[in-house]
Amino acid sequence: MTPEGSLTSSLTESRMQSVGVALEELLVTAQKQECLTVGIYESAQLLNVDPDSVVLCVLVADGDEADVALQIHFTLLQAFCCDSGITILRVSGVPRLRRLLANDDGRRQYGDIHCMLVTNPQADHCRLQEVGTYCQESLRVDQWVPELVLQEH
Repeated sequence: MTPEGSLTSSLTESRMQSVGVALEELLVTAQKQECLTVGIYESAQLLNVDPDSVVLCVLVADGDEADVALQIHFTLLQAFCCDSGITILRVSGVPRLRRLLANDDGRRQYGDIHCMLVTNPQADHCRLQEVGTYCQESLRVDQWVPELVLQEH
């Protein structure tokens, strides 16, 4: 690898880590503000009733490519979000997100964490903007659905 390629690779990795942290903070803030919908069925219900309130759709999968039903749900959600102008981000890191979104006492667990919708967060717009900018930049490099791998901390 050339020195320029190595530098580009480390900058990209650094950028992805920064966006990952921003996404985590955004999801925690949205959850505290009750602006986070978790679950494929729950997300589909919200998109059916009030798609204009949704500002970000996060699709979460870790090697679930063999799950045809999940891929069908993802395809339908992606199509709906694209038609509605909703930013979409595909994320790997189910265990990290489960720990992140658990209550302080660890009792709150979501059964289905494969889809999350962020609706009109009242605070931390800079984090939403950072995630949105990353998604827009990814689309410019011909990535139909931007992807992000969350790092374990």
